[in-house]
This record gives sequence, C-alpha cells and structure tokens, in this order.
Amino acid sequence: MAGGGDHPGAKKRKRVAAGRPEAPSKRAKGKKPYEAPAARGGGGSKEEPQPVTAMDERVAAEEMSESRKLDNNLVKELTMLCVKMKYHNTTTIRRCRLVTEALRKMDGKYLEIARSPTACVLQSCVKWCSQSERDPVFVALQPHLLDLSCDKYSCFLVNYIIKGASKEQFALFISSLHGHVASLLFHTIGVSVVNCAFRLATLPQKRSLLLELYSTEFQLFKDLTEQKSCSLLETISKLGLQKSSVLQHMATVIQTVLEKGIVEYSIVHMVILEYLIIADKTSALDMIHQLVPHLTRGTYAVHELSGLNRLSTKSKEKEKRSSEPLLIRIMQTKEGLKLGLVCLKHGREKDRKRISKCLKGQIMKLALNGYGCLFVICLLSIVDDTELYTEVVDELTKQLKELIFDKNGRRPLLQLFHPLCSRYLTPSDLVFLNYNVPSLVSKVNLDSKLDDVADKEHGGSEDTLVASDSKDLIKRQQELLVKSELYEVLIETCIENVGELLRTNFGKDVLYEVAVGGKNNFLEGVTDRIHVLHNAIACDAARPRTDYIDEHAFDNYHSSPIIRRMIFDCPAFAATLWKKALQGKCKLYADGFSSRVVAAYLESPDSRVKDLAKSELQPLIDGGILKPQEHKAEEEKSAMECSSDEWSEPKDTDIGDYAKKAYMDMKSGKLVVRFGTDRFTCPFCPRKKKQEYRYSGLLAHAISQSSYHAAKVKANHQALVNHLETDHADAATSSSMPVRHKLMLL
Repeated sequence: MAGGGDHPGAKKRKRVAAGRPEAPSKRAKGKKPYEAPAARGGGGSKEEPQPVTAMDERVAAEEMSESRKLDNNLVKELTMLCVKMKYHNTTTIRRCRLVTEALRKMDGKYLEIARSPTACVLQSCVKWCSQSERDPVFVALQPHLLDLSCDKYSCFLVNYIIKGASKEQFALFISSLHGHVASLLFHTIGVSVVNCAFRLATLPQKRSLLLELYSTEFQLFKDLTEQKSCSLLETISKLGLQKSSVLQHMATVIQTVLEKGIVEYSIVHMVILEYLIIADKTSALDMIHQLVPHLTRGTYAVHELSGLNRLSTKSKEKEKRSSEPLLIRIMQTKEGLKLGLVCLKHGREKDRKRISKCLKGQIMKLALNGYGCLFVICLLSIVDDTELYTEVVDELTKQLKELIFDKNGRRPLLQLFHPLCSRYLTPSDLVFLNYNVPSLVSKVNLDSKLDDVADKEHGGSEDTLVASDSKDLIKRQQELLVKSELYEVLIETCIENVGELLRTNFGKDVLYEVAVGGKNNFLEGVTDRIHVLHNAIACDAARPRTDYIDEHAFDNYHSSPIIRRMIFDCPAFAATLWKKALQGKCKLYADGFSSRVVAAYLESPDSRVKDLAKSELQPLIDGGILKPQEHKAEEEKSAMECSSDEWSEPKDTDIGDYAKKAYMDMKSGKLVVRFGTDRFTCPFCPRKKKQEYRYSGLLAHAISQSSYHAAKVKANHQALVNHLETDHADAATSSSMPVRHKLMLL
C-alpha cells in the first residue's frame, strides 16, 4: 500500500501466527456475521477451491519429485548388492543373504524403487527370494501393478512378480485386470504384462481375459466373464449376443493392434484365430492379407539392458528393427504356429512367395524348433514355386548332419520320404498340420488337400499331403529329393556315419528311410549308391562282438529293431546283410535280443528272403535254439495273466509252483531277460514305459514287484530275482546296492 504500511491481510496472518485473538471486524449495524453451512447445520459442503496457477502446479510437481527421489547412497548400496548377486561364482547361500539384505534396505520404499531405474534391483530380488520374502513386495505393490505395467522400468518387475505369485495372488491380479485388458493390449509396454499373465493363466482365466476383447458388455459386467464355456461360438449362443456386433468389435480391436504393430504376443494370436473361426470368407481373407506383411518384416524389439548397465550407463534404450522376421519369433508357441500355418495355407500365391523369401537364411533355425519344424513341413508340402522350395532344400542340405541327429530337425527330412507318418509325428502334430479356417476350407481343397489314408503296413493311420497342383505326390517327392540332389547327399552322409546313426534314437529313423527308399520304396532304382549304403550297414553288423566298444548292432536297443524292419521292407538289403553278416553265423545270434533279427528272415513277407535263410535256420528251430517271435507272444500272454482279476489269482501256497515254472521259462530262453552285455528287460512287464534296465535296476524292480503285488506277479518276479542272481551273476556291478536279496523258492 501507499506509505509503506502492511496489507490488512498480512496483519491478520501475523496475529494468527502469534496466537493472539483475532480483532473484531467492523460490520454494518444490524447485520449478522457470515456463518458457514456446516455451522448453520447444513450439509457440510466444502469451501470452493482456490484457483491454481501454473506456478503452483510447477512447485507441487517439484515437491512430488523430490519426495520420490531416492537417496544416492541407497542407490549405490543397492547397485553393489545387485552386482554381487549376478556374479557367476556366487553361491546360492550367499545370494540368498544378499537378497535378504537388499530387501531389508528397500523395506517401505518398494513403490518408489519400482518407479525408478533402480527397479532392476528389486526385480532381481523378486526373482531369487523365497515366497515368504516375496509376499510383502506383492502386498505393497498390488494396488499399483496396473500403473507399473505401463512403465518401461517396472514392467519387467511386474512380470517376475506374477510369475512367482501364489495361486491366490495370481487370481487377485487376474481379477484386477478386469476392464483394463483392452487398454493394456493397445499399450506397447503393457501388452507384455497381459501376455505374461495370459500364458500363466488357467483355461477359465484365459477365457475371462479374452472375453473382454469380444464385446463391450464383458468389460462392464464381470459376471459375464465367469463362465465355463471354452469357445467363442458357445459363448455367443449362450448369452444371446449378436454375431455381427461381436465381429465388428473384434475387428476394431485387431485393427488397432495391427496399426501399432503389436503382433508378436500369444494373446493377440488367440484373438485373431478366434476371429477367423467365426468370420465369413471375405473378412477372413482380408484379415490374412493384412497380417502377412506384419509377419514377414523385421520386428521392433526393445533391447532391455542388464541391471548393471542400466544403472552405470545413462544411455536410453532405443527401438531397433531386427533383421529376424516376426514369423520366426512367433513359432515359440502353438498359437503362433497356427497363425503361421493359416497365412501359409490360405494366403494368396504372392503371400506364400513373400513368406518363403523372408525366411531365406532362417530355415535352419525354424527346422530345429519344436513348432518351427512343423511349419517347414507345411512349407515343403504347399509351396509350388520350384525356385522357392529349391532354396529351402538347399539350406537344409548345407547342415544335413546336424539335422539328422536332431529330434526336430530330422522331421522335415522324414516328411520328404514318408509324408505325415504317424510314426514320426505325434497326434498333436498332425492336428496342427490339419488346422484350417472353417470358412476357407473350400479354398484349401483347391490349393492343398489332406486325405486320411490307412497305413496298412504299420497298423496306424496317417495323412497324405497332396501337392497343390496337378503334380502327383510321388513326382513332387522325387523333385524335392532327386532333382535337388538331396538324396545323394543324404546317402553319402549316412555312409560316413552309419555306426552312429544305427545306435542313436533319432538318427536311426533317417537311416531306415534312406536305406529302404521312402514309403513304398518309391526311390528304388534311382541311384546305385544305395547299394553302397546297404553294404556299409552290413559290414558294421558283420564285425565280431569283441571288436565293439559299444554294443553289437544286433544287440543294441536302437539298431536291432531298425535292422529287423529293413529286412522286412527291403529285400535287397536283406540279401546283402545275409551274405555279409549272417550266412554261416546264425547260431551265434540265435539267442537273446539278436535272435529277433535272425528270425526276421523267416517272417519276411518276401518268399525270396525266406528261401535265402530257411536251410540254415530250420535246424536251429528244430533243435529249439531259435524261437521266432515266440518271445513277444509269451510276454503278452504273461502280461495278460499278470493283469487278470483276483478270481484267477493262485493261492499263496501255489506261488512256489508258479515261480518254478517262470524260472524254467527264463532259463530255457522261452522268456528273454538279457539282450546285451549289461542290458536287461522284464518279460513280465511288457507294457511298462521303461523297457531297458541295467542289472542293478532290474534287480531292484523285481524285488519291489515281488514284495507287495498280487500272487502271480509276486511269483513271476521272485523267479526273476532268482534267475538274475543265479544265471546272470556276471553282470552284477560293484554298486553300493546290496545284491543278495534272494528269495527262497518253495
């Protein structure tokens, strides 16, 4: 004011601060002082908020930032503890102590740390701490998990929290997601948390997450998401929803996801697949055409720095385009495989070319993957362009040996010899390869047909994939194998590694298909080098048993059945093996596991193979030395007897007689127990998953079975214990297990 006096309001504040009573105010005569509504007994309304200026907002933000700012000393201490946790030579006990110490220092500050770059320290603690230590972290952060899911630092922490959560905690988190699934799905960071929860969820929980993306009603009313139906069509019919409105809403959701480029997550794949199930032909084709460009280009991947680098370096994380197409990344899940197969089967010709070209240099990586190898099988069966599938075959040829010995890598090769054989593909694999969009089935029939054909040779059923044009299946297989020279390279590789292939679980199947020339011997006579391979297998089997570091080919668990199958399916190989390895030596291999190889000549469907060995094998049969295929019949008979009901069980007084009979059957060779140096099998448990034992393992099995099972099972396994300790004592090892547990027979 003029004259330098204080403002009246300033005097009032000074009196209040000094604690003096407020001076009486001057008011007009007859007027009552103003009373607040609360003083007059009103509704207690609050005072009107004072206007906030930009300066006030800025000051408040600075104060909030200062309150959340962590102490520098605490950050340094936590950083050093995190570094010590991640040392490669840190013991488990020391790491647990470091985690406990770090959690003690962070106690009460979990939320501030989770929102800061130091979140990686809390993330490491949540990863390695015990459940009792993890519970307080979950309780402190649970109200803020949705906000933390959208933060670039704390989203990884949320993933670790829900991975380590108990069932009750995880159910609470799933419940908190209600109404927020769509918004998180559209967020480039939050979608990773929703996807992590989706992959860990049970089937009803997955359904509740997906239903919110199908209609707005599911976002508003939580009770609608709690239902037992597992398919979208059942949900629509049960709740009386309009299919057109559901399709429209789902199309809007998927379109937003595609525009943001968020296509690499399982929950997105599931939404697209369910949309394709209920969509009409035009809508389904449009969706596939929009999807192919996203799958064939490189992906934007945020490279997460390690905890140490993130704290020591202040460089920002940058989005980088990866040279690896998204199609490779989505092959880690069954939903991703289905989506890739749908695009390959129902896409246009130029879409297939685009997919094939984007996989250049990546075929090997796909072939070694559990789901990716199925995609390669479909690719070889559907793509018609000679240039494109030749490039695929050339990539497989470059690293052929690695493919042959790999569990998944061998499958594309086996597909070329025996398409969709149930021996090499599981029922679930065949279901994946037969997956189609319902509204586009007619298009599949024009482009590629899957016909169910009974496999009479092996008693199973298989599907034969027919080529996508007028070419016949055999002609296509010959193009893929012969014209590309893959068959020649395979033969040479098998010749070089014949001994190893015979005795390995996965390599033996490739060797068999190459040696017999594929299904129905369609490659017979294509090349003369096949006789060299037959000769190499026969020479390996002709070596004396004393020359082997490993087991003889006729005694090995893997090679013996394969050689037996080759004798049945390839007469040319049977003749070569007879001349090189068996002629004049059959008596040496007439007992044990090798007897099955010798007996295969008498059981062969080819009369020439039978006549070849009959003169030498008949005296062995007459003398009781060779018993062709009686082992299997007796084993099955024993198994049926062992599994019979209690009314047919013998009395305890008859156990001794049954045990003596079983012992004589094993000693005479009627029931085979030993088929190698230290390889045994239980003739009374042929249906048991484990068929091969060492001496000590089979002895332990026989003792356990003879102690508390039914009478006949007890008698048979008592006889097995006696037979092992009496007639096969040479195989007893110097293990700590006591060998003498012999049960005296009555």
